[in-house]
Amino acid sequence: QLQACGGGLVQPGGSLRLSCAASGSIASINIMGWYRQTPGKEREFVARVTTYDGTTNMADSVKGRFTISRDNAKNTVFLQMNSLKPEDTAVYYCNAHWGGSWYWGQGTLVTVSS
Repeated sequence: QLQACGGGLVQPGGSLRLSCAASGSIASINIMGWYRQTPGKEREFVARVTTYDGTTNMADSVKGRFTISRDNAKNTVFLQMNSLKPEDTAVYYCNAHWGGSWYWGQGTLVTVSS
């Protein structure tokens, strides 16, 4: 299973760091990433990291502001979010791929508001 945490309320321009740890019967994790969703909209891709070589992909909307990283030894992925904007407000979900399947965390709410 995946457990995400780190969400909360932050003012515009502020920062938050999300983390997501995988636990249980885990084979070698290939990819870990983040998506986000707001009410009435489809879940959208935010960032992903390939665990074996650290290759990252970021959505255009967060490039230069968000950074994804991973700790392979702890099966954990992080999302450092800087220069947050009100439009970043969403429920953030982590996901991971191992053993031929995708797994999703429960989501953590990020609210950017003054």
